[in-house]
Amino acid sequence: MKKVSSILKAFSYISLAGVLALSLSACTKSKSQPLELRVYSIIHDEETEALTKLFTEKTGIPVSYLRATTGELVNRVITEKNDPLADILLGGASSYHIQADNEGALESYASPLAKNLPSYAVAPDNTWTGFCVLTLGIGVNEKRFAEKFPGKALPKTWEDLLDPAFKGEIVMTNPAASSTGYLFVQNQLQRLGSEKGWDYLVSLTKNVGQFPDSGSAPAKLLGTGEYALGVSYLHALAKYNAQGFNVKPIAPPQSVGDVDCVSILKNTKNLSAAKKFIDFMLSVEAQELMSQYTFTTPVNPEAKAVKGSIPIADIDLIDYDVQKASAEKNDVLDKWVKTVK
Repeated sequence: MKKVSSILKAFSYISLAGVLALSLSACTKSKSQPLELRVYSIIHDEETEALTKLFTEKTGIPVSYLRATTGELVNRVITEKNDPLADILLGGASSYHIQADNEGALESYASPLAKNLPSYAVAPDNTWTGFCVLTLGIGVNEKRFAEKFPGKALPKTWEDLLDPAFKGEIVMTNPAASSTGYLFVQNQLQRLGSEKGWDYLVSLTKNVGQFPDSGSAPAKLLGTGEYALGVSYLHALAKYNAQGFNVKPIAPPQSVGDVDCVSILKNTKNLSAAKKFIDFMLSVEAQELMSQYTFTTPVNPEAKAVKGSIPIADIDLIDYDVQKASAEKNDVLDKWVKTVK
């Protein structure tokens, strides 16, 4: 498998177009080789490489991928919709795939493996399909917390994070760049209502010491002891905990749940391989491999989550309106930039 993410990040958008165009041209000239599948990946390099390697082993189809943030890749997908430079969008919460679908950038495909999935994991028009469950929570570096706040109880609710004593000790992802951060914003707006939700967000940001663009950053920064508290996906916190880092995952009441999705890009030049990749991502083998790397809960009911992951049954979830989250995303992020951060 040709891993291109580290190389392509150094190029401009125009350079990227040239590199992928040349790659496509080289593939089409060789009649004896399958056409390369090109993936825009929002999930991390480690699991992207593992999944695409397994896909190639099982199908013989070579894969190249570009790893970047949710916002960057969704914008690329929409901009390139008439002549896409990739075939697959891998990862990202459903609201982002809905956004791309509303712009006419996704291809409809009803995988035979999707028939047994829960309804929340499959788009009504079959343009996106979930492959693992995402839930938000609070992470605590217990060592740093004990040093900074001796005798104070660990936070158990979202409201507990508003304690003025925590100023500068919380890390959360930038919602304008990451689906993780935007999901958190929607979590507060939908559980509290718009007015109280924005009041909460404004108050919370006074305690936030850093807004990294990457959704994986808060868990990492907690693991290295740079912050006492963080907002992150529970599976990321559980993974660091299982690896021996001083990170305690906490599932507060009234959290939000969504799915990490995979889609085929409209006007793909490699539709057959793209459909095979969707089938692969919904398989037991792929989802159990994903769980081993990420501690996520598989969507396929026959796939087993890795030991140490947090069962959905143990989490108190709100009734999350993903269509609302997608429809108002631009307005919410504009208000975030102007009002909150």
